[in-house]
Amino acid sequence: MEIEIDNFHIGDGNLPVIIAGPCVVESEDIAFHTAGRLKALCSSAGLPFIFKSSYDKANRTSVSSYRGPGIEKGLAILAEVKRKFGVPVLSDVHSVDEIKTASAVLDVLQLPAFLCRQTDLIIAASETGKPVNVKKGQFLAPWDVRHIVDKFVSTGNRKLLLTERGTSFGYNNLVVDFRGVVIMRSFGCPVIFDVTHSLQLPGGMGSTSGGQREFAEPFARAAAAVGVDGLFMEVHPDPENALCDGPNMLSLDGLGALLQSVHAINALLAPAKKPDRTV
Repeated sequence: MEIEIDNFHIGDGNLPVIIAGPCVVESEDIAFHTAGRLKALCSSAGLPFIFKSSYDKANRTSVSSYRGPGIEKGLAILAEVKRKFGVPVLSDVHSVDEIKTASAVLDVLQLPAFLCRQTDLIIAASETGKPVNVKKGQFLAPWDVRHIVDKFVSTGNRKLLLTERGTSFGYNNLVVDFRGVVIMRSFGCPVIFDVTHSLQLPGGMGSTSGGQREFAEPFARAAAAVGVDGLFMEVHPDPENALCDGPNMLSLDGLGALLQSVHAINALLAPAKKPDRTV
């Protein structure tokens, strides 16, 4: 199964897509700077790119944590990213009421991990006819994702991406089992690996989540070797001062080398893969 987005395809042996951007929309300047740099880095590495940033992060640990500018202002900034840089955009939706407004701007809707079993939300997102990325909940076994797929395709829309983002492993910790990538792909959907959220330590800093970004590069390379259809990475110009998920977000600096290695690993899997499409 492959899904067409913009001028490229995801899945079925095509190049792995890079879904990347700041965790949350902080400002126009940060969104534009990050989108421009990421587009250039992905183009240089020969990889397709979708810009990701959330207009609202509804599941922050603390009530005082920054959630984003909200749907109206956030979508306006994402629409301008799309116009200014010519890249598809992705953001989270948290309720059925948001979907009509969000789908008018977003190229890909995303359902957060904690909402991946919400039937009404899955059906409403599917009914837009747009591609939808559903993150596997930290509490789900990979074979349980079959039920998410069944709900989604019941509307006739098969443009579904599934994202592995780690599984709860004791308190404030996650573990990645790459068998899950293979199992989820058996359901006929492209599978994305969330590099940075897999390294999150949920609630690990008391009122905020911690993270272990130092393991991002080996995780990304491992996922590429498994043969994922894309990598999800939250990236920021200054992660230490980011307003959300700073401890597990990657810096733009040095990202180019990682993307080049992902493409090189993907090329090693090539005999059975399709030839590179123009990006």
